[in-house]
Amino acid sequence: MTQPARALHYIAPGRAEIRETALGEGECLLRMTRSALSRGTERLVFEGRVPVSEHARMRAPFQTGDFPFPVKYGYCAVAEVIEGPPALQGRMVFALHPHQTRFRLPAAALTPLPEGLSPRLGALAANMETALNVIWDAAVAPGDRVAVIGAGLVGCLVAWLAGRIPGTQVTLSDPIPARAATAAALGVGFAPPEALSMAPEADFAPESYADFAPDFDVAIHASASEAGLTAALNLLGVEGRLVEASWFGDLAPAVPLGGAFHARRLTLVSSQVGRIPAARAARWDHARRMQAALRLLAEDPDLEATLIGPPEADAPFESLPARLPALLARDAPGIATLVAYD
Repeated sequence: MTQPARALHYIAPGRAEIRETALGEGECLLRMTRSALSRGTERLVFEGRVPVSEHARMRAPFQTGDFPFPVKYGYCAVAEVIEGPPALQGRMVFALHPHQTRFRLPAAALTPLPEGLSPRLGALAANMETALNVIWDAAVAPGDRVAVIGAGLVGCLVAWLAGRIPGTQVTLSDPIPARAATAAALGVGFAPPEALSMAPEADFAPESYADFAPDFDVAIHASASEAGLTAALNLLGVEGRLVEASWFGDLAPAVPLGGAFHARRLTLVSSQVGRIPAARAARWDHARRMQAALRLLAEDPDLEATLIGPPEADAPFESLPARLPALLARDAPGIATLVAYD
């Protein structure tokens, strides 16, 4: 443990490098075992597309540097406590920390992994926390018909959570055909985008149309695309609720508020993990929500195979500068990308 700590830094549009870095401050010394790339957000950081207006709000909890570059960024870390209070010594914990081999943090910034939760699956805690916030904002209720547009990691976790609410009928949609198998493993339905965009007069079986008619109670958009946002709005029935869960960065997508938007009295809601929804803020804080996210991951160990794949698929930390363009691409294979540390 005498080697300098090394961390990933985004240094220019499309460029990153690993640099020696300070350990930070806190009574706990940690050794990273796994971190997760948050593909959507880190793609925007990597490309230098964080709007100036959001430079302060988009700071990760233990980020160093300022947007656009250079920044040490990331927030999906699982590490072993090497030094710290006896109750944490040797424990595997989750922390909102950038990609770094070793670091120091206060004990209050660490959340121990529940018994039986693998470090690889635990690395998805921040994404599960986001998905849980989306479900709260969407107010999904038993029996609801729910469409989730975009089968990235957050979209998949949202669909999985919604599908566990009794009586819900959940349809996950994505242009990548292989994600139909992912939806099946999550226990929800699947539809390619072209099926969702069919007009009522289209020539296809009535029973198929019943699956995708515009009468969903809730639509959750997680594709960060204008087409996906339009599809999500078009799926809603009268008084339906759309939750926008993706972040467009410096883009300004067109939102179809003409046509029947007002006649159908649709509701458009933003969801952002930085705030607890108002209806829960009196009882919940970020620590309680993080603990809930980890418990939810621990309930289904099969999520590891479904969303992450085998350990050999994890990207070695030292390979990140060369591999980031492919790992953060919209068509990157798999659902989640983990980083492995020696």
